[in-house]
Amino acid sequence: MNRALLLALAFAASACTRPSSTSGDPAPAPSSGAPVPGAANAAMAKAAVGAPAPDFTLADLDGHPVTLSSFKGKPVVLEWFNPGCPFVRKAHTVGSLKDTPARVLAKGVVWLAVNSAAAGNQGYGADANRKVVAEFAMKYPVLLDDSGRVGHAYGATNTPNMYVIDPQGTLIYRGAIDNSPDAEGQSPTGPKLVNYVDEALDALDEKKPLAVPETKAYGCGVKYGSS
Repeated sequence: MNRALLLALAFAASACTRPSSTSGDPAPAPSSGAPVPGAANAAMAKAAVGAPAPDFTLADLDGHPVTLSSFKGKPVVLEWFNPGCPFVRKAHTVGSLKDTPARVLAKGVVWLAVNSAAAGNQGYGADANRKVVAEFAMKYPVLLDDSGRVGHAYGATNTPNMYVIDPQGTLIYRGAIDNSPDAEGQSPTGPKLVNYVDEALDALDEKKPLAVPETKAYGCGVKYGSS
């Protein structure tokens, strides 16, 4: 066997055993157990009342990751939020969102606001949200979902749009904050104002089935990006 053939065979054998360096290689595992922003969003199920609430990780206004499943064992309220929406403003200044969050937070309930506004749309960005967090005296985090991935998974259509999750992680209510579509609590559709979030949390406390597990949300449309 000539020298050229021997060299060719040796090169082929070494190529078969050389570690691959292509971009298709698996990424190395994270070096710590810290939450990775977006990691829980990889394969999100669609939210459905009576089913486990889709888990997610989103950054708050300071860039810190917040993961829904880390609150398992406590009731959680999700509030779809947009600081530029007039319905959100009315709900937080004169309507049901003016005092409900502070009242239920004092009882150990977790309350998270989610803003799914995309870049260039009303309410986008940490700075726009910080301005109203102080104004509305919000003592809970606003989470940024500018991709809209979490909002679409939950079927959030309006701001405000409310979701209540029981301590086991099951979604038990979604819809409006109350039955007053003016967001001021002055024009209930029935004989009296009904706060649906209060009703859901009361049902949890009393270990009773919720009479109204789903309603139609009112307010501004969520400012998703085009896709």
